[in-house]
Amino acid sequence: MSAKNRTVSGALGGLLGFIGMSAVAGVLVTVAVTPALAVSGMTATNTINVFENLPNYLKVDQLSQKSTIYALDGNGAPYALASFYDQNRVEVPIDSMSQFVQDAAVAGEDPRFYDHGGVDLQGTIRGALSTVTGGGTQGGSSITQQYVKNVLVQKCEVLTDQDELDACYDDATETSPERKLKEMRLAIGVEKEYSKLEILQGYLNITLFGGSVYGIEAAAGYYFNTTAANLNASQSASLIAIVNNPEKFRLDRPDSEANGAANGYAANKERRDYILGEMLQYKKVSQEDYDAAIASPIEPTITEPSTGCQTAGGSAYFCDYVTHVLKSDPTFGEDEDTRMMNFRRGGYDIYTTLDLDLQLETETTMAENVPQTFDGWDVGAVATSVEVGTGRVLTMAQNKTYSQDPEVQALGAQYSGINYNTDFNQGGSRGFQPGSTYKVFTLAEWLKEGHALNERVDSARKSDWGTFQDYCSGPQTFPGYNPKNDANEPGTNYSALQSTIDSINTGFLGMAKKLDLCKIRDTAESFGVHRADGDPLEKGASSVLGTNEVAPLSMAVAFAGIANKGNTCSAIVIDRIVGPDDTEIAPPASTCTQSVDPSVAAGMAYAMKRVLTEGSAAQSYGNTSPRVPMIGKTGTTDGAKDTWMSGASSKVATVVGVVSVTGDANQRSSKYAFDSGSAATARHRMWPEIMSVANAKYGGDEFDEASTNVIQGAQVAVPDVRGQSMEDAKSALEGAGFEFADGGVTDSELPAGTVARTDPAGGSQASSGATITVYSSNGAQGLLPDVAGQTLEQARATLAGFNVVVTDQAVNDPGQNNKVISMSPAAGTAATKGSSVTLVVGKQQGAAG
Repeated sequence: MSAKNRTVSGALGGLLGFIGMSAVAGVLVTVAVTPALAVSGMTATNTINVFENLPNYLKVDQLSQKSTIYALDGNGAPYALASFYDQNRVEVPIDSMSQFVQDAAVAGEDPRFYDHGGVDLQGTIRGALSTVTGGGTQGGSSITQQYVKNVLVQKCEVLTDQDELDACYDDATETSPERKLKEMRLAIGVEKEYSKLEILQGYLNITLFGGSVYGIEAAAGYYFNTTAANLNASQSASLIAIVNNPEKFRLDRPDSEANGAANGYAANKERRDYILGEMLQYKKVSQEDYDAAIASPIEPTITEPSTGCQTAGGSAYFCDYVTHVLKSDPTFGEDEDTRMMNFRRGGYDIYTTLDLDLQLETETTMAENVPQTFDGWDVGAVATSVEVGTGRVLTMAQNKTYSQDPEVQALGAQYSGINYNTDFNQGGSRGFQPGSTYKVFTLAEWLKEGHALNERVDSARKSDWGTFQDYCSGPQTFPGYNPKNDANEPGTNYSALQSTIDSINTGFLGMAKKLDLCKIRDTAESFGVHRADGDPLEKGASSVLGTNEVAPLSMAVAFAGIANKGNTCSAIVIDRIVGPDDTEIAPPASTCTQSVDPSVAAGMAYAMKRVLTEGSAAQSYGNTSPRVPMIGKTGTTDGAKDTWMSGASSKVATVVGVVSVTGDANQRSSKYAFDSGSAATARHRMWPEIMSVANAKYGGDEFDEASTNVIQGAQVAVPDVRGQSMEDAKSALEGAGFEFADGGVTDSELPAGTVARTDPAGGSQASSGATITVYSSNGAQGLLPDVAGQTLEQARATLAGFNVVVTDQAVNDPGQNNKVISMSPAAGTAATKGSSVTLVVGKQQGAAG
């Protein structure tokens, strides 16, 4: 006959008979498992064998706890940015739990806890009777048994495969005598391994208190805004009441219903008062305290725990980046989902690189200078700072309020879950064009190839730049590519230094013509630069001027590499990881690479210092205080859609930008003005504020001096080729180690087609390999003859073809009357036919005209 069909009297008779057996019954009573065995219908011999063969050791794993991301304040004290959890739990020792809550748990759940060996015989018999009478296997579980069950469930909840998790959970919670038997056997094993206080501590730390609240410390904080140590009798009993039915008795849904019964405060109070009565019965609370607790209303103070990066305020985007780093760190698991789950369940303390002082200044200056939204413009602003030599990310901010909630994001453009500072796969955007800040990589390749800063190139604007070298894809041409300079600078023969100081587009294209486009890309990559969308860096002619979409953080890392004598260290955001058992876990480390030789970096720094002191970044330099040696480069994309200021001291690199979030070409910063001033110059108001704090806190050393060879190169005299044919001039210049550039035709008195002049001029010194621009004569000019002393009539005849302008000058000498005294331009000057020549003619006082 099956257990299900046993009558009450038959079951009870069998159960009592079982207890009465001598040797076997003695063992079973000792271990307090007889009732469950009786219900299962096993024979005594089988019972002993089966029970003895069940596992009796339960490994108690680390509980799921919240993980917290910290920054350190100026005094080195941890400041919590955000916490993450699947189970809101904070483990505390038993001496950090109120005695009231300990007594409430025992009185309400297991009054004989301190007397039994893991299984409460009376409670088990009561549960067995309930099962026999058709109530199902229920009740009677001791605190130790409940603890065992919770530990088994906890083991299931760390599984990542849903099918395995479901099967494990069913096995741990199945309503059956067999499962109860296993639970009892493990409970007895736990009692042999741990003390009563250790078991009670584990029980109160692991137990569910409704929703995602686990453990007495988190429950005290969530429901009453206090700690487990400070719970009073009423609060303790009210919380322990929840354990009996976490949905029915929870205190954060007073008006709802669950399990067919009224939920909320009334239901909780009924259970609370029962527990208080049990505490009084077992003398765990005085009559006075009991009366006061019974009379007190249930008044929860629901305190939502901080969870997720939205709690980090202005540091939320940095926090978001940290979580993406954790997802990619194999420390936390073999794949992204597993890593994040382990982080949320693992109880890790993550101490980050964020500098709160610098971060606060970054947030403040951004709020003062760039609004979150602006009519007619999808304005964005970014700022990030990296420590030179370590790669530690010190700041990260943008002009938006962080939220990953689509409903919040729908409220307006001031909310965003996209981190503009980072790569797409790190929670960021697909990047922004860095504009002319990218030119520093062409400068680096220029110096790597042995060219000098003062070496000149063909920088004339043209619609056909000819063929560029590209070792990756072969020679490349870009017909019709005709960029202009920002201020329409007309120079045709700029040096690399001049092009860097004033950010001359045509100068950098001229430099690129003497280099290799693919090598320029390689140099950029050596500084850690890559496209934010994960695609390879483009390497066309336009890329020289900064058309690749790159994350601002990548550019900050690169500028830190330049400032670090060409040694680039990858970005890191975690200084220290402490595991749930207080063990130190190695955080992801920065990888440092020598991107360029220190002598090249010194040359770059020489040019980039002058960008700040006398070039396009002078406005930022002038607003920085205190000043330390710094390097910098500005960047402006087509139409001033995005504007950048990037630079570094020897200690901190900072990139600041004001951008069009959606990339609308019609939205140009030059068209808009904020309350703080022009949108186009907001970068020059924010960057110096950030760097002023960085300089005051971190200081800054002098950069290495650039060698004369890097600055000047080998100096060679430029041959004087005036009057030569263009072909002969080209041969002479190339033979002297220069490159020839045809500057076109110019007015000259020399025969048409011959060389009129060169830039630099013949006889001057220039760097070996420099480009010499050669201009040919159109023959349109002649040398003005000397007409001084001639009469006006004679002079006019001599200057036939020129526009003669006469100015009288009073004279006393009759011999000078009507004679040319002087001329301008002077005799011997080359002049074009039809141009004006002014003659000063003597006029004797009183003489007839």
